[in-house]
Amino acid sequence: MKKYIQITLTFNPPNIEIVSELLWQLELNGITEIDNGLIIYCDIENIDISKKIIEIMDKAEKEKIIETYLLNEEILEDKNWNAEYEKNVKVSEIGERIVIKPSFKEYITNDPKKIIITIDPKMSFGTGEHETTKLVLTLLEKYVRKNYKILDVGSGTGILAIASVMLGADHAIAIDNDEWCLLNGGENVKLNNLELKVDIRLGEINDVAEDNFEIVTANINKHILTDISDQLVFKMKNTGVLILSGILDSDENDILQTYTKHPVILIDRLQMNEWIALVFKHS
Repeated sequence: MKKYIQITLTFNPPNIEIVSELLWQLELNGITEIDNGLIIYCDIENIDISKKIIEIMDKAEKEKIIETYLLNEEILEDKNWNAEYEKNVKVSEIGERIVIKPSFKEYITNDPKKIIITIDPKMSFGTGEHETTKLVLTLLEKYVRKNYKILDVGSGTGILAIASVMLGADHAIAIDNDEWCLLNGGENVKLNNLELKVDIRLGEINDVAEDNFEIVTANINKHILTDISDQLVFKMKNTGVLILSGILDSDENDILQTYTKHPVILIDRLQMNEWIALVFKHS
């Protein structure tokens, strides 16, 4: 019987987006988010996976992405792998209307206002469980209107683009530079029957020819948000808004200093634990 390796990786601060990006370079079967870290699954043949993860985490410590981490490795029988994976993926209720669920779990409601979104995360970031995703989804509930065009940069599972359309937007473009996100995002678009409304693309923000988006979202990390600040602002319509997430509250001033150099002003802010989301519009 085939076996799998399950690695529970906890770290502080829980900078899950950046750590997930660092781990994507490894040969993994899946990653799920937990409150203070990640659970990682891979084939038993990948015998030195813990060593590779330790190398990545040690480097992350040196670069001050994290301060400390703990790693625990277990061996799972094949019959238990899917059960363990599915057990750790939850149904999430976010804001007043949004429900995020995996395809293998049901959610029954009599509330006609509820929007039920099916997301199978696999190795892509964005299940709705992490605070950074919840923050953007909550803000999308507030700002999305009918006929809006949405751009999501660093789209992961495609969750934000999918949610935008289900909230009433006319069309959404989701772009990510990871090939796995192209595949996984496309699968999630099909799960929600939105092939004509959500466009999943592989590339960088500079590869998006369109502009004048009513809403631009970017749930990434401080460093990338800083590097692409001018492109994000440029893609926004004059009357549009820019929603940024993936930001620790300790980095808020740095982000504000970067973005207020552009012709935008801060109009909204949400916080969950140590994570914040900021909303800008043209000044």
